[in-house]
Amino acid sequence: QLVESGGGSVQAGGSLTLSCAASGRTFSTYAMGWFRQAPGKEREIVAAITSSGRNTYYTDSVKGRFTISRDNAKNTLYLQMNSLKPDDSAVYYCAADVVFIKLRNSNPGNWGQGAQVTVSS
Repeated sequence: QLVESGGGSVQAGGSLTLSCAASGRTFSTYAMGWFRQAPGKEREIVAAITSSGRNTYYTDSVKGRFTISRDNAKNTLYLQMNSLKPDDSAVYYCAADVVFIKLRNSNPGNWGQGAQVTVSS
């Protein structure tokens, strides 16, 4: 089970940190990712991280602004979001799969319920 927290409303230029708490004892074996879906748009990958945390992927629009990280001892995934823009407004989803490429292909097997992020101009 994946449970997101940390969403909310912020002004443009502000920061938010999303967390995703995972249940179970196998968190460290899963690649993890963050996706987002804005109204009227398709869900898109934002960032992904391998099970060890050594490798990451970011979509171009968030490079340099967002940082994905994980704490395997705490079974928790994070997304630090800085310099937020109104276009970043969306429901953000945590996702997991044992196969990293399935996250890159936006087809992971496990999803959280989502957290709303709203950025006002």
